[in-house]
Amino acid sequence: MSELALSPNQETFVLNLGPQHPATHGVLRVKLVMDGEYIVSAEPVLGYIHRMHEKMGENRTWAQFMPNTGRLDYLGALSYNHGYVKAVERAAGIEVPERAEYIRVITVELNRIASHLLWFGAFVLDLGGFTPLLYAFDDREMILDLLESVTGARLTFCYFRFGGVYNDIDDDFVTGTREFIKRLRKRLPDYHNLVTKNIIMIKRLKDVGVISAEMCRKYGATGPVARGSGIDYDVRRSEPYSVYPEFDFDIPVYHEGDSMARYMVRMDEIEQSMRIVEQALDRLPDGPVKAEKVPKIIKPAPGDYYSVVEAARGTFGVRLVSDGTNTPYRLKLRSPTFSNLSLFGEAARGMLLADALALMGSLDLVIPEIDR
Repeated sequence: MSELALSPNQETFVLNLGPQHPATHGVLRVKLVMDGEYIVSAEPVLGYIHRMHEKMGENRTWAQFMPNTGRLDYLGALSYNHGYVKAVERAAGIEVPERAEYIRVITVELNRIASHLLWFGAFVLDLGGFTPLLYAFDDREMILDLLESVTGARLTFCYFRFGGVYNDIDDDFVTGTREFIKRLRKRLPDYHNLVTKNIIMIKRLKDVGVISAEMCRKYGATGPVARGSGIDYDVRRSEPYSVYPEFDFDIPVYHEGDSMARYMVRMDEIEQSMRIVEQALDRLPDGPVKAEKVPKIIKPAPGDYYSVVEAARGTFGVRLVSDGTNTPYRLKLRSPTFSNLSLFGEAARGMLLADALALMGSLDLVIPEIDR
């Protein structure tokens, strides 16, 4: 049932999903008009956790805003660090040492794996399975241990700096990362045997929540949501940045457009991120991790600058407008999950409520990044 036509005598009722409900992945309210178990219309309602990050950016120096980036998508904070410093470095003409770029890629990809692992566990939990969450968090803890050793944090990372990174990685980090990848590769078959090949999981996801490529383009959806609908677009490959062009990796793309396709994209991306990390460790150059003579007070030349990176949930863009002072004149953040959520109302129309929750989980929403 893709569309519900209401007759004059048909009765509907309003169901509030959220704002405090485990299926909403944060402080999100979805106003549902229901015809029995079927959704007539769905309206996401934001604003419950708004913190004015963009306005805060106009009242802080370029460097002072850096911690804010780790509090947007807190599950993939390093990609947001990367997007912001990349924009400021472009505006200020700062060159980043090669070793620092390699370290950025290594830590970002580890953070991407950690993000996908948490999504995997939470997604299956939404569908009624508890055990996979324990597997996912067991592996994710190893990544957080590694990242904590170099960043000092386990979630809201603020590791990157204009012109490099906060500090260098050591042999223990390199050895621990290699051991983690070796371990995760052995465990991924368990994930697939336990979940991917589970007939209940297949029935809950296959042909459920189909999103067409046209709908993705209409709403500006990116990341695994778009790649699950056959759109072969990943910023790391389509608009190369940092040292990504030096690595050999694939962009997983599925054409079915259903919830299972989006699930498979993320599971495949875990493997591809491990490939990138291994290659980066093998080729890790010597040298400094911070550019020399980076001014303590950044004052980019007046102008309009834009930078984009591939975050765990899609394309994250940073638009900066500088008036030549030590604070941004305007800061605009392009949130990938905002666009991904925007299509939910159209995609969920006519679906069973239980199936709509599977669709919502497959979008991998992080509400503080949407309602920023």
